[in-house]
Amino acid sequence: MDFQFSLASYFVLVLTVLYILNVLKGWDKNHVKNLPPGPRRLPFIGNLHLMDLKRPHLTYLEFAKKYGPVFRVQMGMKKMVVLTGYETVKDALVNNAEEFGERGVLKIFHDMDKGVGISFSQGENWKAMRRFTLTTLRDLGMGRSTIEEKIIEECAHLSNNFASFKGKPFDSTIFLNSAVANIIVAILLGHRMDYEDPQFRRLLCLINENFRLLGTPMVSLYNMFPFLKFFPGSHKKIVKNVEELCDFITKTFVERLKILDENDQRSIIDAFLVRQKEEAENAQSYFHNENLLSLVRSVFSAGMETTSNTLLWGLLLMIKYPKIQEKVQEEISAVIGSAQPMYSHRGQMPFTNAVIHEIQRFADIVPLNLGHETTKDVTFKGYLIPKGTFIIPVLTSVLKDKTQFEKPEEFYPNHFLDSKGNFIKRDAFMPFSVGRRACVGEKLARMELFIFFTNLLQKFTFCLPSGVNELDMTPVIRITTSPKPHKICAVPRY
Repeated sequence: MDFQFSLASYFVLVLTVLYILNVLKGWDKNHVKNLPPGPRRLPFIGNLHLMDLKRPHLTYLEFAKKYGPVFRVQMGMKKMVVLTGYETVKDALVNNAEEFGERGVLKIFHDMDKGVGISFSQGENWKAMRRFTLTTLRDLGMGRSTIEEKIIEECAHLSNNFASFKGKPFDSTIFLNSAVANIIVAILLGHRMDYEDPQFRRLLCLINENFRLLGTPMVSLYNMFPFLKFFPGSHKKIVKNVEELCDFITKTFVERLKILDENDQRSIIDAFLVRQKEEAENAQSYFHNENLLSLVRSVFSAGMETTSNTLLWGLLLMIKYPKIQEKVQEEISAVIGSAQPMYSHRGQMPFTNAVIHEIQRFADIVPLNLGHETTKDVTFKGYLIPKGTFIIPVLTSVLKDKTQFEKPEEFYPNHFLDSKGNFIKRDAFMPFSVGRRACVGEKLARMELFIFFTNLLQKFTFCLPSGVNELDMTPVIRITTSPKPHKICAVPRY
């Protein structure tokens, strides 16, 4: 009995070792096909031992110095190709948009979305959901006065909350999160929610917690070694939070069904439910509840996180650079006065427009972008990249490319101004990514940032509390780049 057990154990061990060795040499067999260079990999863990799991983009920037703008890494058993620098990222995502246009999906995102929705779906499902989202957002007024009115209404609520502190210190995070989230709520549901609404606060809490947990080393390890699903950790909490968000969304669209007026569609959920009814007999329809749940959750989460974080960074940067804040306020006074800031004012306000663009560039909210995947074997920059390869376009390397920006590591609004003080566009300005997978809410985000920012600086001057002399600009650990919580003062200007 002992002999049989030992022999069986030995046999299993040999098979396991052979399997691991076979997997590990997968790309090495293709070395003659001129794969991109990269650091030496260790068995099983790949390049894990070289990575800063809290700030992986910093590791990739260091690798790029040694291996060039296109290189390969292996995280656990997952092989990836990393793209850095403006020219390389643009060439891949714009000039070779079809070849690099699929979404690369990590294990945690598959657990969250199950391959449906818009953010992490692929193929025809993604095309259908993206087309529907863009069309519906346009119909609901994205980039036009319909949405602008909602933003202006929300500005009044936000300003009233800031003014209630009468210049005393407070943390602006929850208010900015709530204000931006309310624009998304209005688009998704057709109405806003009160900042003090317990359900609203709970939703914001769940989303904030998930963005924090997604940036933890435990989740990075789970993406590399999916067998960790059997162990407790952040990955399980994320899925639990998603389930709670989906419960709320399900109850919401069930209620919408009761009052749905096909001739008066006021939200994305309304539009989706109408399409669902229209295609009820089509077994191949993409307008099913799973897509609705994932789509609504993605639009809500992504729409709130990136824009509110940009505004948070914006206020801190105005505090850090009071002369720039003063110059923005001078331009607001000269162009707008005490009238309501409108999106159309941006053409007359080159300095303010440049400052907002520089806030986005400097804040670098999504340093790694979302993963892409090659749709076919592609020869790129002289290297072969096989079909199905996970691609990481490092956006921080674009936004801080020394060949594109004079002072990439500094906050310098002149990056977006010519010698005469006119606003200039920069092709390397890619905070929303580019190509087929660029952010669907870019127009909305641009409008929100301009109106919220100018409205706040029109009404308040921002500064540190008395006795506090320095800002800690070190970001917190999240999947996005977020500032640490700060107490700030919003001193009324009038």
